[in-house]
Amino acid sequence: MTKRDLVIRIADETGLIQQDVAAVLQKSLDYITEALEKGETVEFRNFGVFEINVRKSRIGRNPNKPENVVTIPERKVVKFKPGKIMKQRITGI
Repeated sequence: MTKRDLVIRIADETGLIQQDVAAVLQKSLDYITEALEKGETVEFRNFGVFEINVRKSRIGRNPNKPENVVTIPERKVVKFKPGKIMKQRITGI
């Protein structure tokens, strides 16, 4: 499902104009991104939690030339943990 598919589906079900739905959806995504940028956790009850994790720096090697050692710097990654209801619906448990 793409963002466009989601906009069309919401517009059809609510009777709102697609442009308005697209604007609200984009603004929501922008605010989620801003919060994650600031290091905040974004939580949607029964859906899931987005949070930032920091991967430690580590040593990497080229498989073709193992003698070449490269230091991979630490970096931030977005982690998503599904909520209870989402887990139940997907896994059927």
